[in-house]
Amino acid sequence: MGMDLSTLRTLISRYCVGEENWVDSRTVYIGHKEPPPGAEAFIQQRFPDNRIVSSKYTFWNFIPKNMFEQFRRIANFYFLIIFLVQLIIDTPTSPITSGLPLFFVITVTAIKQGYEDWLRHKADNAVNQCPVHVLQHGKVIRKQSRKLRVGDIVFVKEDESFPCDLILLSSSRDDGTCYVTTASLDGESSHKTYYAVQDTKAYNAEKEVDSIHATIECEQPQPDLYKFVGRINIYMNNEPVARPLGSENLLLRGATLKNTEYIYAVAIYTGMETKMALNYQTKSQKRSAVEKSMNAYLVVYLCILISKAFINTVLKYAWQSDPIRDEPWYDQRTEAERERHILIRAFTDFLAFMVLFNYIIPVSMYVTVEMQKFLGSYFIMWDDEMFDPELGERAVVNTSDLNEELGQVEYVFTDKTGTLTENNMEFIECCVDGHVYVAQAICNGQVMPGADTMDMIDTSPGPEAREHEELFFRALCLCHTVQVKEEETVDGIKQGIHHGKSTSFYISSSPDEVALVEGMKRLGFTYLRLKDSHMEILNREEEIERFELLEVLTFDSVRRRMSVIVRASTGELYLFCKGADSSIFPRVISGKVDQVRARVEHNAVEGLRTLCVAYRPLSPAQYQEVCLLLSGAKLALQDRDKRLAEAYDMIEKDLILLGATAVEDRLQEKAADTIESLHKAGMKVWVLTGDKMETAAATCYASKLFHRNTQILELTTKRTEEQSLHDVLFDLSRTVLRQHGGMSRDMSGLSSDYVDYGLIIDGATLSTVMKPSQEDSNSGNYKEIFLEICRNCSAVLCCRMAPLQKAQVVKLIKTSKEHPITLAVGDGANDVSMILEAHVGIGIMGKEGRQAVRNSDYAIPKFKHLKKILLVHGHYYYIRISELVQYFFYKNVCFIFPQFLYQFFCGFSQQPLYDTAYLTLYNISFTSLPILLYSLIEQHINMDILKKDPCLYRDIAKNSLLRWPIFIYWTVLGVYDAIVMFFGAYFLFDNTTFTSNGQLMTTNTQMMFGNWTFGTLVFTVLVFTVTFKLALDTHYWTWINHFVIWGSLIFFVVFSLLWGGIIWPFLNYQRMYYVFMQMLSSGPAWLSIVLLITASLLPDVLQKVIWRALWPTTTERIQHVTDNRVYEEAEACLSSDSLLGGLAVTQA
Repeated sequence: MGMDLSTLRTLISRYCVGEENWVDSRTVYIGHKEPPPGAEAFIQQRFPDNRIVSSKYTFWNFIPKNMFEQFRRIANFYFLIIFLVQLIIDTPTSPITSGLPLFFVITVTAIKQGYEDWLRHKADNAVNQCPVHVLQHGKVIRKQSRKLRVGDIVFVKEDESFPCDLILLSSSRDDGTCYVTTASLDGESSHKTYYAVQDTKAYNAEKEVDSIHATIECEQPQPDLYKFVGRINIYMNNEPVARPLGSENLLLRGATLKNTEYIYAVAIYTGMETKMALNYQTKSQKRSAVEKSMNAYLVVYLCILISKAFINTVLKYAWQSDPIRDEPWYDQRTEAERERHILIRAFTDFLAFMVLFNYIIPVSMYVTVEMQKFLGSYFIMWDDEMFDPELGERAVVNTSDLNEELGQVEYVFTDKTGTLTENNMEFIECCVDGHVYVAQAICNGQVMPGADTMDMIDTSPGPEAREHEELFFRALCLCHTVQVKEEETVDGIKQGIHHGKSTSFYISSSPDEVALVEGMKRLGFTYLRLKDSHMEILNREEEIERFELLEVLTFDSVRRRMSVIVRASTGELYLFCKGADSSIFPRVISGKVDQVRARVEHNAVEGLRTLCVAYRPLSPAQYQEVCLLLSGAKLALQDRDKRLAEAYDMIEKDLILLGATAVEDRLQEKAADTIESLHKAGMKVWVLTGDKMETAAATCYASKLFHRNTQILELTTKRTEEQSLHDVLFDLSRTVLRQHGGMSRDMSGLSSDYVDYGLIIDGATLSTVMKPSQEDSNSGNYKEIFLEICRNCSAVLCCRMAPLQKAQVVKLIKTSKEHPITLAVGDGANDVSMILEAHVGIGIMGKEGRQAVRNSDYAIPKFKHLKKILLVHGHYYYIRISELVQYFFYKNVCFIFPQFLYQFFCGFSQQPLYDTAYLTLYNISFTSLPILLYSLIEQHINMDILKKDPCLYRDIAKNSLLRWPIFIYWTVLGVYDAIVMFFGAYFLFDNTTFTSNGQLMTTNTQMMFGNWTFGTLVFTVLVFTVTFKLALDTHYWTWINHFVIWGSLIFFVVFSLLWGGIIWPFLNYQRMYYVFMQMLSSGPAWLSIVLLITASLLPDVLQKVIWRALWPTTTERIQHVTDNRVYEEAEACLSSDSLLGGLAVTQA
């Protein structure tokens, strides 16, 4: 009974009293063993199996789900309604005319999405059926990955991938560690160390591991790859021993076991609950400015359609109000239909007119745009200039929906480390108590030639200073997370050999740490290995010193420091701490702070990355206090990170400063040239970095973000301490606005009078600007003043930025009143937030993992490739798609406006002007391929010129080719062409006579007079006019253009001849029989077609010629110069050929 009561009490305390504390945790029973009686309640929870499902559809739900998604698009839904109207009521055109194009669009999209999903199914099955080894009843058995369950003990061998998220129980290594690469998760190829649970690490045999009796309590699945909170209760003699579990114990699905023979681990998250699967979540959908313009134009055309239908309905009843003009007999209306209520008849007629004119809305435009974006994205991936041989990587397109947005960027936000710079650290110097040590030519483990001697500056320290110096070197040899590898290669990359000796190689997820440990090696202190929780270093006297590693206080971006607690062989306890100067100096109570601070500031101005090193001796009592603090925080399931941060804060205090280090992160190749080109293209470049102000500013000067004549404006904590933020903001505002106002009044002034402003702001001040204090009554407009200052600065540097602040800055600019198009570029996990926030996110394939690449819209190997992707690809994409959109609306106006005019001549009887086949195939076959090809390969200017002259990018800025005036011009042009075609053909049919066999013939063209002949003539002129219009707009001609443009016209003629030349048995009408041949047999009809095409195209040609002559854009000037150059070169070739020919004749 007592047992039952204890069980009940556990249940009540867990699920009732503390429900809010337990809702986010799960209990895993290792090996599915129940806990000992009385220990705790055994509650078997249900968890998903280990199947991975990345597919969207199943065999059963593909059609309904895909149809639902497709008909959520407004255009598809609109055409479905039109199709249903045609089926339900008597409409002038066949339902096929709407149904077939809609069916074509839906089918093409469904096939594309179905094929992509089939590939996902195939990949899922390959993963789910992969064999894994599981421990059951003391034996290792094989089973399929999908059958793995939470609580199973998994056996993994070297070079195998982990099948799910596992907690490490034991490994083949004596110290219970294993090495793992997470390249498939975040791209980091470095070997990371993971640790087995302290009490289970000795269990290496199958029987031993099977005897483990324990439960794991941990948080519910979270997508954060680097965060895990849990604890393990190990039952020894039925008494539970609790041990903390963190991310260092968690092996993630997809990671690979390295340099470890085997491991045993327990499955805690399986299938779609693994961290990798939770990171599959799709990003929020980004929409381009062009898509927004398309939707706006669609609304305008929908209004035009409704107004056309309404006008025709009103005019029809006005026409029929005269008793002699009733419903025409050929409409075949029944008596019941004629006697319906007038409102019902009017509504039915309104719908019929809607159906008749609905082709003004181009349904095929959407499928053409999708194909253009999808196929066009391959040009980025195929670009050999954007291939990096060093990485062996090409540019990657993660989403093709934003191709044209690359041509509209106004603001570029870039990270510094690894994006502008190489993230390839070179140890430059260290400063100990004011003494500077320079070890030349050490770069990521590579000792450069000619560096045989160590160059030391000011090396005459006394005995005490000597002791401090050695302590500093020891601190850097011990305070890190570097791993040692004995082999010569690491993942196939040679690390170099020092002086021909057999040597170890350092691996770390941080390039800074490798550079510092290698620097210490050069200065006489070599870190050897971590073995049995002891760190070994080789000192200058070639003696091995052993330090027991007791605790590691890991680095995080908030604290900006890391610490280790070690015990020397003499028994002394030390806490060594290294970190950013801003996080170390406030915690220092002694040491030569002024000398070190001066050296740190000097190095920062030189553009070097600096770290400060401090230590604190600990007494045994203090160490016990530290242990209690840390174990309490580590065992917490709720708010563990917060409690650990508080514990670290209490431990890392009262430090004694030892010195500082300086490493250099070199600029990436052509980074300065790229930034200069972006500036010339009219883009504003902002650098957002976590680095200190001086280092970041030096990089900005080196990369030509700031020039020597740039007047730097500072909005930093240092300045706001001297005077209030309000005063600083208004001072800066007056400075930039005075200059801006002067320039706008006197634009004729000399360029030397112009002052170029650059703004530097730090994270703390930015927080104050974004979220001003409540007591400050003038705080409301700080944001606006800040934005006004930024608008008038050519470049902005934001330093000491937290990752979330980067996203806030991007959002601030993105949502400002101008709504500029923003682009964010970065290489690390700390850049993901701004990459997702910007309109376009670009990831750099750097050394800080692949999280930025995975979350970006586009990924490029190096920063220099940003120039090509924006100035060339972005420019081309925007030009192409803007022409595609305007052209589609234009050709549909040309198509449907004659139909509207025709109603005035047929008593508004809804009689179609064109045959059903022409209505159906106009957008699908006759005019679709030329514009698709144009939108894929058009180059209005040579790409070399676009790279050399970035100013051309300004011509297409702010969505200039899809503005309302240009849209109206295209629409008016379409209406004019439609009027010319309709009335030109109408006047040809003006005089008619009866022939001897009773046919009605036109006297001037000798054609049979009839509505289908009339409609065919108009349609022929229409197809040729819109195709020639595109040919006139094409600048870049290849054989493919010729084939598609002239091929489309030939196809139309051949189709018309076949359609009208054969009596088709499946048709219930033969109204087009012999119409096209009879029309072409008339000589005047040929002349009329030529004249009408010329009359339609002439105004557009004249407008282009006049505008180019009087108001040419930069692009048009370049085109003119290029055309002249080509003409001159051709002329020179011809003249040289004729000269050679003349010489040959003379010699003969």
